[in-house]
Amino acid sequence: MTKVDRRILKSQEAIKNAFIELMSEKDFDKITVKDICNGANVGNRTFYLHYLDKFDLLDKLIEEHIHKLRNLCEPFSELSFKEANIVWFEYLENHYLFFSTMLTGKGAFAFRKHFLEFIIEELKNDVDIIKGKNQGFSEAMILTFFGSAIVGVVETYFMKGIPNSPEVVAEQLGMLLDRNL
Repeated sequence: MTKVDRRILKSQEAIKNAFIELMSEKDFDKITVKDICNGANVGNRTFYLHYLDKFDLLDKLIEEHIHKLRNLCEPFSELSFKEANIVWFEYLENHYLFFSTMLTGKGAFAFRKHFLEFIIEELKNDVDIIKGKNQGFSEAMILTFFGSAIVGVVETYFMKGIPNSPEVVAEQLGMLLDRNL
């Protein structure tokens, strides 16, 4: 990797971190590109070299984390929900500021939609409406029900509504999914 590549990565990381920090402090609508640049200690030109505007930055951040979560889930497709959730919750915890801001902050509705779509997509292979306890149910109903439940548990965890450690939350959520899907 060349020096230029490192500087670009460093600038992008500074912009993302400043943006997440700002989103944890105030409404998305009130954040300006100038605020982001000041927080990242970069000029407007540097910002616009990488992003069209703050909406593009938000979209790219969301896409980046959803992509990382998807890649994280791939090798664990044969694990139980309990085992896979522990790995998943470790990632959420390691990126706590981002996920807590996106799930509990104001103006982050776009993330919740993408997050729910991602979870539903991940659950699709585990839902059997042909036989077993979910026979005869609508696939869309089951996916929406469990996807919404997972998003709700994660949101409540980040709002400190569930006082347990991420390991306990992941384990119990996984057990509930293993029991019901």
